Amino acid sequence: MQLHFSPSMRSITILSSNSNNGGFIDLMKIKVAARHLSYRTLFHTILILAFLLPFVFILTALVTLEGVDKCSSFDCLGRRLGPRLLGRVDDSERLVKDFYKVLNQVDTEEIPDGLKLPDSFSELVSEMKNNQYDAKTFGFMLRAMMEKFEREIRESKFAELMNKHFAASSIPKGIHCLSLRLTDEYSSNAHARRQLPSPELLPLLSDNSYHHFILSTDNILAASVVVTSAVQSSLKPEKIVFHVITDKKTYAGMHSWFALNPVSPAIVEVKGIHQFDWLTRENVPVLEAVENHDGIRNYYHGNHVAGANLSDTTPRTFASKLQARSPKYISLLNHLRIYIPELFPHLDKVVFLDDDIVIQRDLSPLWEIDLGGKVNGAVETCRGEDEWVMSKRFRNYFNFSHPLIAKHLDPEECAWAYGMNIFDLRAWRKTNIRETYHSWLKENLKSNLTMWKLGTLPPALIAFKGHVHPIDPLWHLLGLGYQNKTSIESVKKAAVIHYNGQSKPWLQIGFEHLRPFWAKYVNYSNDFVRNCHILET
Repeated sequence: MQLHFSPSMRSITILSSNSNNGGFIDLMKIKVAARHLSYRTLFHTILILAFLLPFVFILTALVTLEGVDKCSSFDCLGRRLGPRLLGRVDDSERLVKDFYKVLNQVDTEEIPDGLKLPDSFSELVSEMKNNQYDAKTFGFMLRAMMEKFEREIRESKFAELMNKHFAASSIPKGIHCLSLRLTDEYSSNAHARRQLPSPELLPLLSDNSYHHFILSTDNILAASVVVTSAVQSSLKPEKIVFHVITDKKTYAGMHSWFALNPVSPAIVEVKGIHQFDWLTRENVPVLEAVENHDGIRNYYHGNHVAGANLSDTTPRTFASKLQARSPKYISLLNHLRIYIPELFPHLDKVVFLDDDIVIQRDLSPLWEIDLGGKVNGAVETCRGEDEWVMSKRFRNYFNFSHPLIAKHLDPEECAWAYGMNIFDLRAWRKTNIRETYHSWLKENLKSNLTMWKLGTLPPALIAFKGHVHPIDPLWHLLGLGYQNKTSIESVKKAAVIHYNGQSKPWLQIGFEHLRPFWAKYVNYSNDFVRNCHILET
């Protein structure tokens, strides 16, 4: 085939060779109009085509040899030709796809026995270079290493949770020392044994014009913080009366502390459980059974890992189960709040406080809140977004697969919080709250604790059902012993902050940034506190 240009460059003739006579046949003749295409333009076009056509031919041949026939569109061809036209060859996409195939294959097969695993990534790279592993072997080693590290991290997490549980359940050395030293002081120092309050103030213990707080605890240091913070935050400290209830072993030390460290003008009464005539075995038979039942004692004081299938348990679920097995939940001190109307028959309205709270504002307005005939003024715990504290409903506390629970309770009913509660004792005495509480405790004992696990709140949720008046959440901020991310601004705004959870502020496992709100009410200059090396921030 030949191209023939006329001398005037106004026509192009394409000639084809004739194999019969050895000449050429005029195959096509093209006339070019001068007014449409200049000679210069035509010449440049032909020159460019003559330059590019060989390259296009070569690249087309390469693509064809590599399987471009599998492409079904010009887009595919363009993706193949593009990098080559730009002088680049990128095989990373193909390599990644091949590696995905290898990993998918490794994931579906068993890891070979006897596979020796390196201890680090650098060792893995070194072994790959030295032993020239193929991609599949590399995949098996990578999978085995990941599974090994996951097991180790999981085991470490469970060990951390167990250690934290033991730390939260034990008594710190400094607090134990404080109790022993104050008990010894009670026996040797007459001033530590003086009557609390003094005889002339005894009538005020039942005067309903005063603001009566009830605190039940065996932790002397915690009790001192609650009382001190309440008095220092009050606009009317002379109207405050504290009724501190403790157990027999702590009574002498608790009495010594408040006798030697008065909080005038507030009034403090310290009483031991053994000093309440009403607290007899006849009146609290269920709690006697709770404290002495072998199965229950073993559940709360026994091996908390034995029988637990950790492979099917998440760390968070395990943490919740450990929290539910805190020995404090079978202590009479923890159940004592259900007997307040009987223990203080002359009082009409009280505020009950847990020992892990700090009071930051004057609480006298609590006595002005109209409970609308209800018994218990409490903060509801189903109105927040966090999963640990403020999103709790009945389903979080009860086993709704139990027929009695499913029959009598609504899983979506809102829960409320212990820790800072306003109790209208006159309204309470008209109810059967205590009897209901005892009845459900008996049923749970009969069912081997299958109706609920966690301490005193579940039976109280049932007993106070229909008797709770919600109060503003700003009165009571919960979760400072659970959540490290508690907002500092929220803490500053709250009237009462509650370190409920394992990370108590007097423990080493307490959250450092939240401890100062509690620690500022500890008298670190006190001789007993200083000599016992109480944790100071």
